[in-house]
Amino acid sequence: MNLTPDSKVLVQGVTGAVSTNTVSMMKSYGTNIVAGVSAGEGGQEWHEVPVFDLVEQAQKKVGPIDTSVIVVPPYAVLDSACEAIAAGIRQIAIISDGVPPLDMVRLLGKAEATDTLVVGPNCAGIIVPKKLLLGTHPPEFYTRGSVGVISRSNTLSYEVALQLTRAKLGQSICVSIGSDEIIGSSFIQWLQILDEDEDTDAIVLVGEVGGGREEAAASYISETIDKPVIAYVAGIHSPIQKIMTHADNLMSLRAAALKLNGTGTAESIIKAFKTAKIPIAERPSQIPTLVKKALKKK
Repeated sequence: MNLTPDSKVLVQGVTGAVSTNTVSMMKSYGTNIVAGVSAGEGGQEWHEVPVFDLVEQAQKKVGPIDTSVIVVPPYAVLDSACEAIAAGIRQIAIISDGVPPLDMVRLLGKAEATDTLVVGPNCAGIIVPKKLLLGTHPPEFYTRGSVGVISRSNTLSYEVALQLTRAKLGQSICVSIGSDEIIGSSFIQWLQILDEDEDTDAIVLVGEVGGGREEAAASYISETIDKPVIAYVAGIHSPIQKIMTHADNLMSLRAAALKLNGTGTAESIIKAFKTAKIPIAERPSQIPTLVKKALKKK
């Protein structure tokens, strides 16, 4: 991976209404955005970012690009990501939501074949505090330190970072992997990355009920990870099969979990973490205390 202040970043969908705020945040944080792509709008500048019609054209002008941040309409994500992969870009963060699941299946096949790291979709991306912002993490919540955060939830990423910051526990890297049913990089991939990261001393894993990803992560942690891990699970007390607008995705995942032999239920996840001897915070405000305790023990 190349997640440094010098990393060259491309924004696909750069002239869109949604991406304007994203580009502004990233540039203000010092992210090295070298180009943007919006088909049919090449040749102009958008907030001081040169715009091209194609990724290939951008590469020819600015040289090899490390990461693409994709902020295009959902049905254009597959084409945009495949274009980036074809141009040799091996780190992709998909901020867009509503991406068709079948498109993600096709994209992940191409990503696996080319060893491309895909974060998202429907995510806040990655932030390396004081160094790099790839996405929409509110920078004011983060500070530099040695705690890595991996979360399925965007807003819980911010909440956990703020709790850590207030407790004077800075973060080495925070990644929101997305909560859609089909996503790119997993808990396990990021656990491996942070376990090997020299700047990370402890890891906070923020999961949700539904899907079985947390059980797989707990097993991987107990077998492989040497650094202390603290867990928090959202949705434990959520009502089953009750429509709650924005929270409906979480409810649906929990209801679906009951049909998968209990995998992904609150009970199953908590049991997996306890079996792996991973401390579990009952609420985000408890996370800093558990992290300090784990670091002291280490």
